[in-house]
Amino acid sequence: MQKVGFVKFLIFGICVIFITICGVLGQEKNAPQIKSQEVSESDGIPVLIKHLPDWENVRNSAIHTNNTNDLRKFLGERPVFDFVDFGGGTEAVSAEYAQGKLLIIEYNTPQASVEADTRFNQIIAGMGQNSHIFYRRIGNYNTFVFDASDEASANALLDQVKYEKKVHWLGTDPFLLKRAERAIVQGLSELFIATTLTIVGGLGLSLLIGFVVGIIFFYIREQKRSTMETFSDAGGMTRLNLDDLTSQISTDRLLKD
Repeated sequence: MQKVGFVKFLIFGICVIFITICGVLGQEKNAPQIKSQEVSESDGIPVLIKHLPDWENVRNSAIHTNNTNDLRKFLGERPVFDFVDFGGGTEAVSAEYAQGKLLIIEYNTPQASVEADTRFNQIIAGMGQNSHIFYRRIGNYNTFVFDASDEASANALLDQVKYEKKVHWLGTDPFLLKRAERAIVQGLSELFIATTLTIVGGLGLSLLIGFVVGIIFFYIREQKRSTMETFSDAGGMTRLNLDDLTSQISTDRLLKD
């Protein structure tokens, strides 16, 4: 009996060890190969991969790496790879498109990206126009298109690469006060301009309306005055005709004695 129980316990222990080893190997297999500078919080995918054009359809065939050996396996031997420095957290992603093979290298600082940009431009300039390599620096991304058929298609592919980064402060934003001051000054300036335009516009409209009303009133008075036989400073009222300036009043409607 004790022997049977020992055998069951031994089998159970072997099964537990086997399941544990399989789980560890599975986790290692599914774990990302490199540590990315920025990972999406929603799905854990490196942000650099999401900056590939049409990344949802090419992500399964794309590579995300931090060494030149992977680039050589995927893209072949390229002279520029000898000058790519993956130190300090530099990473790259590459995918194949109809226009050519796209490579995006992200440096962790603008200074490193600028220095690499200088090196790459010198190398490509020395290779001549028949190298079929098209290059552009986009933000901190140093992007290449290899084996492109023409420059127009390569530029169209590079135009789809967008450098979008968000800066999150671990503590208080040191520029918060400056942005608030700038917003207040801008708001007051816009309010002052709007108020001034409103006042000037109101005055101009009032003058225009007054001018039009004055012309109309003057025209009406002139029309009325033109119907008078003689001038009267009484404004058309009935007055004693002591100076013979008032026209004769018709007596047809006067009361008879």
